[in-house]
Amino acid sequence: MPVPPTPAAQFEGGCAFADGAYVPLSEAKISLFDWGFTRSDATYDVATTWRGAFFRLDAHMDRFFASLDKMRLAIPYTRAELREVLHGCVRAAGLQDAYVAMVCTRGVPPRGARDPRMAQNRFYAYALPYVWIASPEKQAAGIDLHISSRQRIGPASVDPTVKNYHWIDLVQSLFDAYDLGRDTSCVVDADGCVTEGPGFNVFAVKDGVVHTADRGVLEGISRRTVIELCERMGIPLRIAPLPVELVRGADEVFLSSSGGGVLPIGKVDGQTLVGFPGPVTRRLQDGYWALHEEAAYRDPVSYP
Repeated sequence: MPVPPTPAAQFEGGCAFADGAYVPLSEAKISLFDWGFTRSDATYDVATTWRGAFFRLDAHMDRFFASLDKMRLAIPYTRAELREVLHGCVRAAGLQDAYVAMVCTRGVPPRGARDPRMAQNRFYAYALPYVWIASPEKQAAGIDLHISSRQRIGPASVDPTVKNYHWIDLVQSLFDAYDLGRDTSCVVDADGCVTEGPGFNVFAVKDGVVHTADRGVLEGISRRTVIELCERMGIPLRIAPLPVELVRGADEVFLSSSGGGVLPIGKVDGQTLVGFPGPVTRRLQDGYWALHEEAAYRDPVSYP
């Protein structure tokens, strides 16, 4: 399907792409009867731009198309056209630092039909100003992470490598955290090991070794970046089940997310981590942002 020309810096505050056209965010609509809304039958991905360039856009598109295949969904655009749409949303909004989403929903089947094959899949995209999971000021003050006892939806039920909107467990864990005066939360698996939080992966550092979960988690692009940075910097890394006791007894804890990169944790369940933010976290945080300047990871937006 052809992609329309991009209106240059036309939409203040953000831009959406819906029904084959660039529109203001206020005009981006989804049907009440779309299974993406009624059944959370959708997949999505989120890329970012920083200082006018996408970061690791190819990796995000790889994951999005892989998720489409696993969900038996399809969009009417090639990879090159998808890239053009995403760039177009950023360009039309006039944003330098942006949060850029691509979404595919199951769509609306014929009235009375319950066969997902009969639904026409729908594609949407949008660009907003860059979204931080925690602001730089909050990161400096110290994020307080709550380890909730709620269990993440099991990978045998919902494939966690497909980015999805099955977040009820994660949202309820946030209420657990807020009730205790904490800032954010993560959940565990059936074995009591830490998995992930709402929009981020969890890392713990103990005796200089970086630990992160090997199962039951979204394989985040930021998570991949941290893993690659550990290899590049010679930092020992262990990808294996992540016991709660290891996280609570860690020397350093940090999160990884496109919404902020490497985010240091100051407290776990109210207990201050000595030496926060920690030397390993600082190295990885600096390395993450330095990668944004490397040509191999940048996809610059062409602004008028």
